Amino acid sequence: MYKRALLATSILALAATASPASSRDLNKIGVSLGSMGNPFFVALAKGAEAEAKNTNPDVEVLAFGFDYDIGKQFTQIDNFIAAGVDLILLNPADAHAIGPAIKKAHAAGIVVVAVDTFAEGADAVVTTNNVQAGEIACRYIVDKLKGKGDVIIQNGPQVSAVVDRVNGCKSVLAKSPGITVLSDDQDGKGSREGGMNVAQGYLTRYETINAIFTINDPQAIGTDLAARQQGREGIVIASVDGAPDIEAALKDPKAQMIGASASQNPHLMARRAVQLGVGILNGTKPANTVELMDSALVTRDNVNSYVGWASNKVQ
Repeated sequence: MYKRALLATSILALAATASPASSRDLNKIGVSLGSMGNPFFVALAKGAEAEAKNTNPDVEVLAFGFDYDIGKQFTQIDNFIAAGVDLILLNPADAHAIGPAIKKAHAAGIVVVAVDTFAEGADAVVTTNNVQAGEIACRYIVDKLKGKGDVIIQNGPQVSAVVDRVNGCKSVLAKSPGITVLSDDQDGKGSREGGMNVAQGYLTRYETINAIFTINDPQAIGTDLAARQQGREGIVIASVDGAPDIEAALKDPKAQMIGASASQNPHLMARRAVQLGVGILNGTKPANTVELMDSALVTRDNVNSYVGWASNKVQ
C-alpha cells in the first residue's frame, strides 16, 4: 500500500540518464529548512545528506533551520552563496517572497531545488501531494463522524504545503452539510507546543468539539495532550506526516483520540531533490519540474504494516 513505484522508477531513470562524466561536481550543498525542532525537517536534512554523500563521499553539507523567519532564510542563502555551494535545497518561508533570493543564487551559478513546498523560480520542486493529504485525512474525519459534527481545522505557518493541506481538508468537509467548521485560521506554529497552546484555547471556548484536523503530526500530539489535560474525550484527531511520534501514538491505547495521519516520506523526498539537482548540474533537465509524492492514510487499523520514516528504502 505504501509502495511508491512510479517515484522509484523515476529515480532509477534519472540515474540512468545523468551523465557519468560530470563537468560540475557536487562538492558543497546548502540546505535551508523550516525548523530543526520538527522531526520532518530533521529527516529531510538526513535524506539530503545521505544522497549527497552517495554522489560524492567528500561533499560538504551545510544544513540549517530558519525557524519560519524569512529574513533568516535570506541570510542563510546569502551565506550559502558566499560559501560557494553548488546546490541549494530549501523549504521556502514564502513561495513568492523567496524569489529574489533564488535569482541571486542563480546569478552565482547555483542550482536551487525546493522540497516540501513550492518556491518561485526554483529549478525543480519535490513535495507531497498536500491537497490529497488533506483530503484523505479529513475524509477519515467525515467517515468517523458519519457526516455530522463540529470540526476544527488547526492551521499552521502559511507555506504552500500547509495551505494545500487545509484547502484539501476544506474541500472534503464542504461536501458534508452536517459538518460545521468552528475555526480554521489559528496557527499551531507547526510544533507540539503550538498545537497544545492553540488547542487549549479551543477546548476552553467550545463545549462540543467532535474532531480536529491538524496540519502536521507535532500539532496533533500537542492537541491530544491538551485534550487529555482538560479531561476531554471522544475527539477525533487526524493530521499529516506519518511521523515516528504519530506511529507510536496510533499504537498507544492511551492516545485513542489520535486516529489517523496522511503519510509523507521526507527521506525519499530529499533524496529525489538531490538527484534532480545533480542531474541539472550535469545538464539533465527533469521531464517535470514539479514532482508530487502521493500520500497514504495511516490509521490504528493499518499502522502495524506501515513502513515509516525509520526506513531509508524506496517505498
